[in-house]
Amino acid sequence: MIEGVALVPLVARVDDRGYLIEILRASDTHFTKFGQVYLVGNLVRGTIRAWHKHEILWDFFFISHGSAKFALRDDRKESATHGEINSFVISERNPALLVVPPGVFHGWMSLEDDTQLISTASDVYNREKPDEVRVPPDSFGYDWSIQFK
Repeated sequence: MIEGVALVPLVARVDDRGYLIEILRASDTHFTKFGQVYLVGNLVRGTIRAWHKHEILWDFFFISHGSAKFALRDDRKESATHGEINSFVISERNPALLVVPPGVFHGWMSLEDDTQLISTASDVYNREKPDEVRVPPDSFGYDWSIQFK
């Protein structure tokens, strides 16, 4: 796995009313600091939002509805995993928190219609001077197609 990335399995606490999933706590070892929380929705399956990286900001991703395929590529030259690519599938039926450190390109593709992502960021997004580098979805030779295993 890419150095600094974590896929944290989450527990659904279920009773006869429904369920509760704790996504991120300030006491978690993978928590850095809080900047903002936002919701992103993809209306149709196959929508790709990729690639970008941050120089300062940490991202914490959770799929609250639907399912998504995430891809990450380590762009940190000093990292032991420089150039490595990881893929993860997260869904409401497979709850997990994906922790993405600065310097790691990342993106995601919805696997179902109306997929919703909750993102917590370590810093507030600066619209005037964004902390991001963007490249097209076909960068790095990554295959966004569904892999049947």
